[in-house]
Amino acid sequence: MRVLLVEDDSDLSKRLAASLRAENFVVDVAINGEDAEHAGLTEIYDAAVLDLGLPKVDGVSVLRSWRDAGRTVPVIVLTARDGWPDKVAAFKAGADDFVTKPFKMEELVLRLRAVVRRSTGHAASQVNCGALTFDAQLGTFELDGLPLKLTAFEWRVLSCLILRKETIVDRRELTERVYESDADVDSNSLEVIVGRLRKKIGTTFIETTRGRGYMLTARE
Repeated sequence: MRVLLVEDDSDLSKRLAASLRAENFVVDVAINGEDAEHAGLTEIYDAAVLDLGLPKVDGVSVLRSWRDAGRTVPVIVLTARDGWPDKVAAFKAGADDFVTKPFKMEELVLRLRAVVRRSTGHAASQVNCGALTFDAQLGTFELDGLPLKLTAFEWRVLSCLILRKETIVDRRELTERVYESDADVDSNSLEVIVGRLRKKIGTTFIETTRGRGYMLTARE
């Protein structure tokens, strides 16, 4: 899952980014509204965490710009402001959720997972694909009822595929959800990850569509 984190407080931004990466999120960081607006209009994200009080362009204006351009990325507004008018302005601009500082990191992670899950059309937290189960709220996988141990890269690939099960996920789109924008990525790295996943979950789950991408399926 790839997240855009928009926070102008440098210390808080670093702590949030580190915590989200520890939960297997791919994180891009913007420290002002101008950079955030550009990133949201040009990159693919599963969700965004957006502060309201930003330099250059305020958070509500950034969000309104994304929505006016047709960007449907789920957005959690993060702010120290506790007034109802600020919440109304954010929701009217297109926010999906609202977290007020100070907050617990665990709460933000749960809310992020929830908005990503809902944005992919899953109402329940548990997503099944045959014998494979993903608890989208806790971020855990099971195969035949047993916990599945995955590396961070394997988790990112498999979570993206299961949330879009029975749908071909474009190779470029999948790569962008696995690696951060400044990563040095080998041309065959995604194939290596998929190969490792097939060894762990079986060869029938992940289908390759040559020239397009991958699909997670329960068909055998």
